[in-house]
Amino acid sequence: MNIKEKDKEFIAGTYKRFPVEIVSGKGSVVTDSEGKEYIDMGSGIAVNSFGIADELWQEAIKEQISKVQHTSNLYYTSPCVELAEMLCSRTGMKKVFFSNSGAEANECAIKAARKYSAEKKGKEYSTIVTLKNSFHGRTLTTLAATGQEHYHELYCPLTPGFVHADTDSPESLIKLCEENKVAGIMIECIQGEGGVLPLEKDFVCGIYKYAKENNIPFIVDEVQTGNGRSGMLYSYMNYGIKPDIVSTAKGLAGGLPLGATLLGEKVENVFGFGDHGSTFGGNPVCCAAAVSILKRIDDKLLSEVKEKSAYIFNELSGSDGIESVSGMGLMIGIKTVKPASEAVAACMEDGVLCLTAKDKLRLLPALNIPFDTLKQAVAVIKKNCKTQ
Repeated sequence: MNIKEKDKEFIAGTYKRFPVEIVSGKGSVVTDSEGKEYIDMGSGIAVNSFGIADELWQEAIKEQISKVQHTSNLYYTSPCVELAEMLCSRTGMKKVFFSNSGAEANECAIKAARKYSAEKKGKEYSTIVTLKNSFHGRTLTTLAATGQEHYHELYCPLTPGFVHADTDSPESLIKLCEENKVAGIMIECIQGEGGVLPLEKDFVCGIYKYAKENNIPFIVDEVQTGNGRSGMLYSYMNYGIKPDIVSTAKGLAGGLPLGATLLGEKVENVFGFGDHGSTFGGNPVCCAAAVSILKRIDDKLLSEVKEKSAYIFNELSGSDGIESVSGMGLMIGIKTVKPASEAVAACMEDGVLCLTAKDKLRLLPALNIPFDTLKQAVAVIKKNCKTQ
């Protein structure tokens, strides 16, 4: 059997894979098993922050893995502490809990909000308000937090205690808060899986103000939007707010599994010994990789992310076959006249790998994609979105 046949035979059929076997790569270019090269405009769904086989990232991993690959959280390790300090100093948050994925980071955020509210207001304050069209993960609890019904259909009953507000005005969310005993409000500033849709600033600031006035922990899910993706270190920084809890993962460790939940002053001491835990969370190799990534997400890089974003918007907005372009930074959704899946397949034939989000073509390239490479990819995308 070839690899595609073996995949079908031995791997659970949860993924509709593209017909490409990626075997190697460098930076923003990957090579398949037949030697064909592609410009990678997805970066592993916003994971490979500095592309494939980044040399500084590799050095950090090799150095740590030659010392110790895992200890468990019963012992101290330097990369874990160094990364936590960096995250706190860059955000003003106070404490960090490390896990392995975005869903786990969100689970921790939900637990922190519920524990805080139970202690401050009473155990009946357990409801988490999220937004319609949101996506927060694939565990039963983070699926319940996700405000898209089609994700719920196969797995009911889901974890109780979640309600979903409209995103068109703060009043919808405030009404739900007044009708429920609320433990937290949880949002994505840019709804990624919902179609790459940034929330309006007035909406975010309005619900943030309400949460502050009513002592409701305010959570921002930065799993896809974080670590430089939006043109700021974290997307909430574009809105002039400071959440109580921030979850992040994906691009944090540049290709290794690592999630983090950042706890602000309100909730910094909510967890005590034994209240939460993770076998692999804070793994020293993953944390060493993340230190390498975070050190290089500086003002210069973030400025370049914004510049590249402006180029993509300017080139594609109003182009033949493109109805609209949405997003922020290097997290971009393109509404095409033809089905997005057709445009993605055509781009693949021409050596550019893109993604989809709902009915849109989605771009999540490496933060440091060279401008010349980006221009080549945008030209291919522009060509393959045309209706004639």
